[in-house]
Amino acid sequence: MTTKWFALIIAVLALIASAGFAQGRGGMRRYDPKTETTIKGAIQDVQEISGTRGGWTGIHLLMKTDAGDVDVHVGPSSYVSEKQFSFAKGDTVEVVGSKVSIEGKEVVLAREITKDGKTLVLRNAQGFPLWSGGRRSN
Repeated sequence: MTTKWFALIIAVLALIASAGFAQGRGGMRRYDPKTETTIKGAIQDVQEISGTRGGWTGIHLLMKTDAGDVDVHVGPSSYVSEKQFSFAKGDTVEVVGSKVSIEGKEVVLAREITKDGKTLVLRNAQGFPLWSGGRRSN
């Protein structure tokens, strides 16, 4: 194989990879500051869900609000623990986050969560995860 063909193949693979990352993790999660909302309510359930990439576990909160039940995607369990934060059923929290659709279901991607006067910051103002340095990952 010539160097020219090898370079072309590498360039095509890089383009495909960057297009995938531009959509977020598998195209599923993209924080949109334009859909940012603030919700308040009680935690009905705390779930730790294994991620399909990187082997990390993420925290989801199922919340009861005045407007109904909301699924809140928090972030990696390790990041939440590192920040000395925890969640339990019955906790009252305020979440600032982006309403997005994942697999046809409306969820909130959390940017900040306040509990008992203490705030856990998960994303910067543009929505980029602080556990990845707060920078665009693509």
